[in-house]
Amino acid sequence: MSDYKIEVNDSEDKHYINRILIGTATTGLVRIEWVQGRYGQLIPMNWSQVQYMDFIPGYYPLRYLVADAQNLIVQVALERDFEWLLLWEHDTIPEPDALMRMNKYMRDKQVPVVSGLYYSRSRPSEPLIFKKRGTGSFTDFKRGDLVWCDGIPMGFSLIHCSILIEMAKDSETYLVKNKQVKRIFETPREYIKYENGDINTVEGTSDLNWCSRVIEGKYFEKAGWKEYQDMEFPFLVDTAIYCRHINPDGEVFP
Repeated sequence: MSDYKIEVNDSEDKHYINRILIGTATTGLVRIEWVQGRYGQLIPMNWSQVQYMDFIPGYYPLRYLVADAQNLIVQVALERDFEWLLLWEHDTIPEPDALMRMNKYMRDKQVPVVSGLYYSRSRPSEPLIFKKRGTGSFTDFKRGDLVWCDGIPMGFSLIHCSILIEMAKDSETYLVKNKQVKRIFETPREYIKYENGDINTVEGTSDLNWCSRVIEGKYFEKAGWKEYQDMEFPFLVDTAIYCRHINPDGEVFP
């Protein structure tokens, strides 16, 4: 398979720094609390960012919408050669110092994937931190802890683009809104019928599927982060980066 090639249309604007892309997948409707959280952030000194918001029509089935929107955002990050991608979903509201905290990870360049802490929109509401599939949420932590795990959500997650570049080399190309993108995120959905008549269905979320693919595909190692490939729990949740999760009615979880 040939290497994944990126074509960049450079405006030659020397003030344009491809340091971080903030991508938001949205149906087009957001709460005012999210707007306040997004645009009320403290901005780190000498900060450079680019905002990308792609409005996906809401008539798409939800399980397709999330992964397709994520892939559209990733495609922009790849085409424009960004160093970091921050996926920030339209129902996740971090504290005002969230970008300051993420900027430290960007400066240090020691951790390739970092997530903030937020909880499920459910009753009871549980933290979206996972250690091993099928074991439920990981809850044995205190606010402020650094928690290493093998599964994180993508509501407020920072990813070094070197990992996405390597994943793109092995990903098929498909069309979303007449745009060719790489299928880096995918919502698992599988229906298996065995000869004895038993039926097995496999379903999940695009974020946990992505985490599993990164580990199983050895993309940490391929991207130059070999020490993380050897870790049982290579993804970091910084629980000091606390986010509220809000539904369209304004109810906040937890």
